[in-house]
Amino acid sequence: MNSIRPMRETTQPVKTSLRGHALLDNPLLNKGSAFSEEERREFGLLGLLPFHASTLVEQLRRTYENYLRKDSDVERYVFLTALQDRNETLFYSLVHKHISEMMPIIYTPTVGVACQEYSHLFRRPRGLYLSYPYREQIPRLLENAPLDKVEIIVVTDGERILGLGDQGVGGMGIPVGKLSLYTLCAGIHPQTTLPILLDVGTNNRELLNDPLYLGWRHERIRGEQYSEFVEAFVSAVAKKWPNVLLQWEDFSKHNATWLLEKYRGEICSFNDDIQGTGAVTLAGLAAAIRALDSRLSKQRIVILGAGSSATGISDQLEIAMCREGLSRDEARSRLWLVDTRGLIHCGREGLEPFKKKYAQSLQSVAACNLAGNGSLSFAAVIEHVRPTILIGTSAQTGAFTQELISEMARHVERPIIFPLSNPTSKCEATPKDLLTWTNGRAIVATGSPFDPVTINDQTVRIGQCNNSFIFPGVGLGVLASGSRRVTTEMFVAAAIALSEMAPILKDATQPLYPPLEQVREVSRTVALAVAREAQRAGFAEETSLPELERRIEAKQWTPDYVNLQRASR
Repeated sequence: MNSIRPMRETTQPVKTSLRGHALLDNPLLNKGSAFSEEERREFGLLGLLPFHASTLVEQLRRTYENYLRKDSDVERYVFLTALQDRNETLFYSLVHKHISEMMPIIYTPTVGVACQEYSHLFRRPRGLYLSYPYREQIPRLLENAPLDKVEIIVVTDGERILGLGDQGVGGMGIPVGKLSLYTLCAGIHPQTTLPILLDVGTNNRELLNDPLYLGWRHERIRGEQYSEFVEAFVSAVAKKWPNVLLQWEDFSKHNATWLLEKYRGEICSFNDDIQGTGAVTLAGLAAAIRALDSRLSKQRIVILGAGSSATGISDQLEIAMCREGLSRDEARSRLWLVDTRGLIHCGREGLEPFKKKYAQSLQSVAACNLAGNGSLSFAAVIEHVRPTILIGTSAQTGAFTQELISEMARHVERPIIFPLSNPTSKCEATPKDLLTWTNGRAIVATGSPFDPVTINDQTVRIGQCNNSFIFPGVGLGVLASGSRRVTTEMFVAAAIALSEMAPILKDATQPLYPPLEQVREVSRTVALAVAREAQRAGFAEETSLPELERRIEAKQWTPDYVNLQRASR
């Protein structure tokens, strides 16, 4: 299904003073071989292109043939990145046409490898690199941004890239990829997006010793220096683009939460690792529980991993359970978080603030057989809690073992299991193993894409708990409504809207999430839910529902060539 709507007719051509190679070098205006003869004469392109004027359909066929000649996913990533750098319309049209095939290439899992090899694959810069040695010049650096009208920024400091850790300047692959998904999935115009890397050094010795490393060769700055650098960045952004939507991405668990809390009231911002992951997980769980004719407030939930993703998931599960009538304490008592030292509970010393929030009470763990150091292992938690839901955000490959899953399945008829860590190499368990160990009874969603699994003569499609079902629509809803802030309640609204589109609700063998081919429809639905919540909360002006729908549709760009008109110099 192709959910990109036909391009709306416009009588307003795009005016440009660019000519010749300058026009061919502009990825937003370049049409390559698709420039008409009239345009070639008008813009000094005669003789610079082969004689035949291609259609977009012909270009798509030619480009896809070249794509298929690549022998590895990294080569395919490089090919698509190069295409994006020279012709954005063709790039987005191609990727949307083959979205299920190409999204894993332009984003997870392949983008993780690309980040690791960034300094060796580098060809052309995108966005802005704000390096610590230039900390006194941040406003000036923002003036060098390649585009004037910026509506969405994705920023990272590269410290916690996916499950791969510190990638330094290589982390730029994440903001670039995320913004590509904003355009691909929600139709946000690429001319309004800006990826930014805060280059504050790296503690990755392999990178520091790499003679080709492109970042600032220095150990990461910490403490007050780091805080002041980020403050200077946020202040400069708010001054230059006061209505921008800022997305924090792949910051370490030590920085992600406080950055979100400090700046969410100062600038329209959110953290996708915390809030986006929480919402897409809540959507999948809500769909699974509805398919089982149960309620979220009746579940016992264990989460392996207690970083920003786990706390983001817990935040939204808590809100959803409270909406079903539980008190906050009752909701938190159903959430059991486990880190590398075992269960998070109030008797443990040195817990970070974001972990204390979901620490189990001493009364809850009184019946547990705690070790001498006060710890309770993951296996012991599974045995004690008998969870109905198991979530993995640990980046520990194979952490969901057959023994643990079998123990869980002994007490639950339909265990819900989400191994969410990505890339694929960090996944806690494969869907095939989980279904095999539970004799097909498990309801599974994963963080990375997996092939369907055949078991008991049934083929089960595996839903990907993919943030691209949430954050692009959230951004679209915020921009279309003019919301001044992004709230957790907006993400819960997005999750509920997404859960209602779950294929499993119509067919038990279908996944918990819609196919990627429907992602534009999903984004419109999510955007409407977010925009209505923004109005309800008083962060956006009140309008009618039809007006909101009109604004959302007006914000969605379609990758098709525009008519060009010469502008006076």
